[in-house]
Amino acid sequence: MAEPIEDYALLSDLATGPLVSRRGSIDWLCFPRFDSPSVFGALLGTAEHGRWVIAPEDTAAEVVARHYMASSFVLETIWQTSQGRVKVIDFMPVGRQGSSLLRRVVGLDGVVRLSQEYTIRPEYGAIKPWMSRVRSSNGETLLAMAGPDAWALHCEPLPHPYPHGHTSSFAVSVGEQSDFELAWFPSYRPLPERTNFDEALQEALGYWTTWAENCRQDGPYSPMIKRSLLVLRALTHFETGGIVAAPTTSLPEDFGGSRNWDYRYCWLRDAALTLESMLTHGYESEALKWRDWLLRALAGDPEDMQIMYGIAGERYLEERVLEHLPGYDGAAPVRIGNAAASQYQADVVGEVMVSLERLRLAGGREDSFSWALQRALLSFVEKHFDDKDFGLWEMRGSTRYFTHSRVMMWAAFDCGVRAVRDHALPGPADHWAKLRDNLHEEILSHGFNQSLNTFTQSYGGTQTDAALLVLPQVGFLAYDDKHMLGTVARIENELVAGDGLLMRYLTDTGVDGLEPGEHPFLACSFWLVEQYARTGRQFDARKLMDKLVRLANELGLLSEEFDTAANRMAGNFPQAFSHLALVRAADAIHGVDRLSLAAIQEAGNPT
Repeated sequence: MAEPIEDYALLSDLATGPLVSRRGSIDWLCFPRFDSPSVFGALLGTAEHGRWVIAPEDTAAEVVARHYMASSFVLETIWQTSQGRVKVIDFMPVGRQGSSLLRRVVGLDGVVRLSQEYTIRPEYGAIKPWMSRVRSSNGETLLAMAGPDAWALHCEPLPHPYPHGHTSSFAVSVGEQSDFELAWFPSYRPLPERTNFDEALQEALGYWTTWAENCRQDGPYSPMIKRSLLVLRALTHFETGGIVAAPTTSLPEDFGGSRNWDYRYCWLRDAALTLESMLTHGYESEALKWRDWLLRALAGDPEDMQIMYGIAGERYLEERVLEHLPGYDGAAPVRIGNAAASQYQADVVGEVMVSLERLRLAGGREDSFSWALQRALLSFVEKHFDDKDFGLWEMRGSTRYFTHSRVMMWAAFDCGVRAVRDHALPGPADHWAKLRDNLHEEILSHGFNQSLNTFTQSYGGTQTDAALLVLPQVGFLAYDDKHMLGTVARIENELVAGDGLLMRYLTDTGVDGLEPGEHPFLACSFWLVEQYARTGRQFDARKLMDKLVRLANELGLLSEEFDTAANRMAGNFPQAFSHLALVRAADAIHGVDRLSLAAIQEAGNPT
C-alpha cells in the first residue's frame, strides 16, 4: 500500500514530477510529461503496478533527516541503520535533452547493505515491457521497451529478475558511492549516453538556486513563499509554459470515496493566478511566458474555449476509468482525463482578464493579438450573459447562477473598461461599463440574502460558499464592506470545520451531484487568512496562517485538502492552487500591496 500523501517528495525536470516516498520508493512517475501514462504507479495500486525502491536492507532502518538541498528539488535523505548511516540523493537533470532520474547512495558511517527493487510497468501499470540486457559505451544496461517508449536503467550491478520485476543487493562503506540512472527515450532512437552525475547535479542545483535568488519576498512567511513559488515553477513545463494543477491523478478528496480526479492538466484559472503571483514576487519574464500560454490556449473561436487544456494546449481530455487500478488506499475509481474540460464555467474569462489587467499595470504591453483576443472573450461573456454555469468547483449537478461566477463576469467587463479608459486601448468602454453596472446591481439583488445578511452560493439560495471570499480580491466591493463582513460571519458559522479549517461548501446539500464527503480545502482557508488580514484581524490571520503552514510536510509541500480527524493530507499533491493561495495570504499579512490593489479597491464603487 502507498504511504501517507505527506510522506512523499516532489522531483522535477520542468516536464514531469515523480513522487519519492520517505522509505525510498518512487511510487509515481510519468515519462516524459506530467500527463504521460505512468511507468511507476504503485501510488494508485500495489508494487506490481510499478515502483523503484532503493533502501537499506535493515528493516529497522530509520530516516533521520530529509530535505531539499538549498532552494532546489534535489532531495537528500539520511538513513540510520544498525550497520551505519547512508545518504541518498534523488533528482532530475534540468535543461538537458531527454528525461532521466538520477539516484546516488553515499556511505557516511559503517558498512550498510541496501537493496534495489525495480518494477517498471508502462500504461499505468497495465502492461509488462520487454526486458533485455544490452552492452554499449555505457557498459551494461537493463533496457525496457513497450511500443514507442523505452527506458534504460544504468547501474552496477544490474538487478536480476524476480517474480514481479528486478532486484539487487549492494553495500556501501564510508566515502563510497553507488549511482543509478533511469532514462526515458523513444524506442526508435539509439540508446542515450549515460548522464554524468556530478555535472547534472551541479547544473540542477545551479538552476534552482539561481531561480530562487530572484524571488522578491520578505516577512515571517518568506521561506514558505519561496518554496511555494518554486513548486509553481516545478509544475510548469519548461517549453510550453503550461502549469499543471498537480502532478498526480486520483489521490482522493475523501478516503475510500469516488471524488478522485485527474489534475495533470492546465487550468486557465491556475495560469492566471500564477501570473499574478510571479509578477508580485519579481518574475516578470515568467509572467509573460504564462501569459503567452494563456493566449495560445485561448486562440480560436471563443465558443470553443475550455476551462482547462493539455500542457501544450491540447483540447481533447476525455475522462475514462482505469479499472485495473484499485486506487490510493482503495479509493476508486482511478480516472485519467477530466470531463470538466467541457463544462461552461462563467468565471474563467474574469480570471484571465484580471490577471492581464495586472500585467498591464506592471508595464506589460498589449499587442494586436492579445488585446483582440481579450475583446473577443468579452464578446463571449456578453453572448452568454444569461447562461447558468457549473461554477468554480466544477459541480457535476445542475447548472445555476453561481454568485462567484457572476462576480467574475463583472470583473471581466470591469477590466475591459479599465483597459480602454486607463490604458488607451480601443473598445466600447461605455457599453462594457453598462453591462458591468447591470451585473453589480443584479448580484446585490439576487446573490445577497438580506434576511441572512450574506452572499449566497447561488441566486435564491441559502447556503454559502468559500468562493465568495474572492469578491473583494477582484474589487467587487471592499474587504470591510458590510455585505462582505456579514458573509464572512456566515462562512465562519457554516463552513469552518474541525481545527478551524474551511470547507468549500456543504457537500451534503447535493449541489455537486456527487456523494457527500470531503475535507477542508486548503486554498479556501488561505483566502480566509487574507480576508482577516485585510480587515484588521491580524491576530486571527496569523493564528490561522500558522496552523495552515504547519500542515505542509517537512519539505514545504501542500496537498489540496487536509483530513483533520486523521491528521493527514488528502487530494492531489502537491497542489498548485494551495500554494498560490498561501502566497496571497502571506502577502496580505505582511502588508504587500499586490499589483493593482489600489485600483481594485477603487473598483468597489464602479464609475
